[in-house]
Amino acid sequence: MTPRLSIQDISVRYVGAAVPALDRVSFDLAAGERLAVIGESGSGKSTLALAVVGLLPSRTVVSGSTDWPGLGHPPVNGRDIGFVFQDPGASLDPVMRVGRQIAEVAYTHLGIGWQAAHATAIELIGRVRLPEPARIAEAFPHQLSGGQRQRVAIAAAIAARPKLLIADEPTSALDTIVQAEIVSLIDRLVKEDGMSLIFISHDIALASTIADRIAVFRAGRMVEIGKTEDVVAVPREAYTRTLIEAAVIPLATSADHAGGGQS
Repeated sequence: MTPRLSIQDISVRYVGAAVPALDRVSFDLAAGERLAVIGESGSGKSTLALAVVGLLPSRTVVSGSTDWPGLGHPPVNGRDIGFVFQDPGASLDPVMRVGRQIAEVAYTHLGIGWQAAHATAIELIGRVRLPEPARIAEAFPHQLSGGQRQRVAIAAAIAARPKLLIADEPTSALDTIVQAEIVSLIDRLVKEDGMSLIFISHDIALASTIADRIAVFRAGRMVEIGKTEDVVAVPREAYTRTLIEAAVIPLATSADHAGGGQS
């Protein structure tokens, strides 16, 4: 099967840094596949995400290739790739109503009129399980809780029906209960829309509830990759075992959550 995304020997070095941020990373991502990228701070996870979407800073030296054989054309951020950032408060415009922010994505990338885009925004607010979507659409980000803002950010990320969703530490600023709800929400939306997913996290336990495969990063290198159940049950690397032992919530594979809990 033709992969949706193929990364071959990607290396990234920030100018002036002694060691590379990414060191010869390679993997394929299939249509509809969910990959968790796991590692501690500084392991290269977010650099990988920025490399995939072409948003690395100018002061970087990049080698290797990022190809999209399953897409058929170079990807457009916002249309072909949706991105959910760690802090929705930083990614949402504080002086624009959230419904308009979602609608602008649909209006820009789907070729529909503003009225249809606004209707799409309200529909998406309902899909991310926020109450009274029409009322929420008129709210400003500061009027919503952190979990509600992250749901709005997810709605905006999928508004143009992307083929790939990248979620970069989307739950790290949330409490444990809301974390689980957001992961369950992402899981459901990815399945419903047939998106591929790159889910970036430092928490291997949380990520294991959503991922088909897990890639473990350390110091810019991908030290292990495999099916979630294999990595969790029989990790090859001592570093992976350390991450599992440090997990603070019960480990479960994605197969245990095939129903995709509602949130």
